[in-house]
Amino acid sequence: MSARILLVEDEPGLVLTLSDLLAAEGYTVESSGDGITGLARAMNDPFDLVVLDVMLPGKNGFEVCRELRQHGKDVAILMLTAKSQLTDRVVGLKLGADDYLIKPFEPPELVARIEALLRRVKKDKRLAVLRFQFGRVEVNFETGDVRKDGVPVSLAGKELELLRYLVDHRGNVVSRDELLEAVWEYQPGVSSRTIDVHVAWLRQKLEDTPQNPRYIHTVRGVGYRFAA
Repeated sequence: MSARILLVEDEPGLVLTLSDLLAAEGYTVESSGDGITGLARAMNDPFDLVVLDVMLPGKNGFEVCRELRQHGKDVAILMLTAKSQLTDRVVGLKLGADDYLIKPFEPPELVARIEALLRRVKKDKRLAVLRFQFGRVEVNFETGDVRKDGVPVSLAGKELELLRYLVDHRGNVVSRDELLEAVWEYQPGVSSRTIDVHVAWLRQKLEDTPQNPRYIHTVRGVGYRFAA
């Protein structure tokens, strides 16, 4: 059975173009032209993925994304934005979006992002953790709020995504290749060294002794394991 995709977009021409494109790829596509209707559809109908524009009438994409996650909906969310500022992308990821794409974009890139997200959803059947505590650290993955000893800790978007993936797969060894696919989706210019740097940042911010981490362990020659 083909994946069901909800396209929440208020530009009629883009809706028609993307609907035809995704239908040609074998997906079942439905659409909503505003945030309020889109939220209701995503809440009540079983979609595999929501393609969600940021600038929408009624409710913007950030609000829709936040409310879906607050109500426990773990449908995959790909956000479309005309804004290229890093802060806008980080906001979407912290609110629970799985990926973003900046307008204008090439249709093959959208298809590739959707395929990658759906592969991830299909492969990882374990429900994502929404809130998690380890040691003196508390994380709310729904809101992006991270605290250590009650004091807010600022994590960048990819740091939070990386932590979430490690926590979701806690106890298991996660290879660098798996992290490149799941968190960075093999984006150009991203190497395993990037993963190591982000892990070092997480340890610096969250571990009591970053040089001798208690939670984020290195598995030499393979990747990492989160021990809780």
